Amino acid sequence: MPASKSLTNRYLVLAALADGPCTIHNTLISRDSELMLSALTALGARITRENQPDGSTTVYLTPPTAAPGGQLHVDCGLAGTVMRFVPALAAALGAQVSFDGDAGARVRPMKPVLDALAGLGVSVSYGNEPGYLPFSIDPATFTARDELLIDASGSSQFISAMLLAAPGMPGGLNLRAAQGPVASPEHIEMTVQTLRDLGVNVQTDADGRGWSIPEAKVPAFTVSVEPDLSNAGPFLAAALVTGGTVRIPHWPQSTTQIGGRWVQILRSMGATVQLAEDSTLTVHGNGVIKPIDYADAAELTPTLAALCALAEGPSKLTGIGHLRGHETDRLDALQRELGRIGATVHADADSLSITPGAPRPADLLSYEDHRMATAGAILGLVIPGIRVENIATTAKTMPDFPQMWQAMVDTAGATGISTTDPGPDADPSVAEPGQ
Repeated sequence: MPASKSLTNRYLVLAALADGPCTIHNTLISRDSELMLSALTALGARITRENQPDGSTTVYLTPPTAAPGGQLHVDCGLAGTVMRFVPALAAALGAQVSFDGDAGARVRPMKPVLDALAGLGVSVSYGNEPGYLPFSIDPATFTARDELLIDASGSSQFISAMLLAAPGMPGGLNLRAAQGPVASPEHIEMTVQTLRDLGVNVQTDADGRGWSIPEAKVPAFTVSVEPDLSNAGPFLAAALVTGGTVRIPHWPQSTTQIGGRWVQILRSMGATVQLAEDSTLTVHGNGVIKPIDYADAAELTPTLAALCALAEGPSKLTGIGHLRGHETDRLDALQRELGRIGATVHADADSLSITPGAPRPADLLSYEDHRMATAGAILGLVIPGIRVENIATTAKTMPDFPQMWQAMVDTAGATGISTTDPGPDADPSVAEPGQ
């Protein structure tokens, strides 16, 4: 599996605040990480990369030595970690920066992190609607505060953005989540643990809703990034839906990634799951998919929903309302696309109820969302006639997904993926899987 996008981009941000050059082994190379590397280069970091014999990439990053001068620009693409993390980092580095991104990024919420920066005296100006891309920041009047409140009900990335940048902020940061729910708290736990692992002093309030980080240079570090366990989900799901066996090497014995939950989830849905001493995870399906009621699946939801649509009874996924602000409105998208293949799906403000139906072929839309595309690929393993629009959108975090999926199918002796011309009567907006 490729490296974790979440960990890669956290390490890259912290390397830009380090007291010396940093080395990041097994760096993910994908659209999201390339956008982060470009953003850090714009902010004055010096970056080189080296391809290793095992196919991985090592990135060497020397942090900026002074506040970048003049008005800079950062392209966020559709990367939430870039559009949320980099403004806070730029403010900590004293850089004036304008931000913009894909059309899809312009509808993703940004207001909480930008309001937090404004609360620290950072000037924020908007090109269109307040709270969304495009916008510009100027930290010339950055001022430390005793405590800063932030609304994290829409995304954990708002809190992570401020915590990652906190060591470089004048006076450090005392941050507290505002009243209400905190989306995907496991990603905040990942951020806190990453900071601590790299030697940053993070104090957490007893209720888990407040954090204090003093101003300090991040000690220069060398790390190796874990495999992306969330992106492993579609491959592991393949074992369950086909009644086959999938093995993934280098699975960590412990992890802060939410993808580590696949072990528990797949067992609950009927798979046999074993983690060997050599860190190989083996998942075996027996042809039966048990329904599940599951809370707070976060980014695992599209893969889990695809499994639920093939289960032997109704399932319910709750605590996922914040997914409406991800790459697309994932609850609405899953309701539409799973309905195309015969499932009955009801999406409300915070949950999905999924009742399987008689499977039928369909052209499934990806919504420029990598996890919607991979969910469609899972369905295509067992429903003849499934086609996925723009499978290349998986390049966001897994550029080689079509080739990896094809290789898995070929290894199993199956022929479920076509890369041939679909014929003159096919919908031209829907690419054959693998294209």
